[in-house]
Amino acid sequence: MSKLVKNMELAALEKSFSGVRDLVLITPDKVDSTMDFNFRKKLREKKVKVQMVKNSLVKRVFDAQGVKLADKIWSGTTLIAWGGDSIKDLSKAVDGLIKEIEKKDPKAKDKLKVKLAVADGQTVTMAAAMAMPTRLEAIGDIIGMILGPASSIAGALTGPAFELASQIATIAERKEEPAAAPAA
Repeated sequence: MSKLVKNMELAALEKSFSGVRDLVLITPDKVDSTMDFNFRKKLREKKVKVQMVKNSLVKRVFDAQGVKLADKIWSGTTLIAWGGDSIKDLSKAVDGLIKEIEKKDPKAKDKLKVKLAVADGQTVTMAAAMAMPTRLEAIGDIIGMILGPASSIAGALTGPAFELASQIATIAERKEEPAAAPAA
């Protein structure tokens, strides 16, 4: 490959993967065109992009972006899937589709293998990626942690005030009883 072509391909990869920090690396093995088309089509419907890459070039791109992956990852054929709303959605989409393909065609058992997942530039296992909370789930958990003690404090502060107010209301509602006549 000439230096000019290599630089053009490197520039295209840099453009494609600029800002990408969540991705899944997949190894396709003896995948026919029909399976490849259906795999890509179903992921595209879930807003996940898939691209087959030249390992040496994409390694340079990710190293420049600060995503450091072990050299052993960049061996063999590599498909990169990225997109979706979070690493959880991405990994669930890829894993679910691979399981669906294996279920429909038992011969396709080892045709698509997940190498690893990358979440925010750090390598994680596929199981860990599927268990990670989405951005909205994380925000919800944080708000819940903040509101839990805050509601307890508010209850502790307002509880005695409500008790005092109810006692005053009870006293005000009581009709004044006429004073008993003095005993003769």
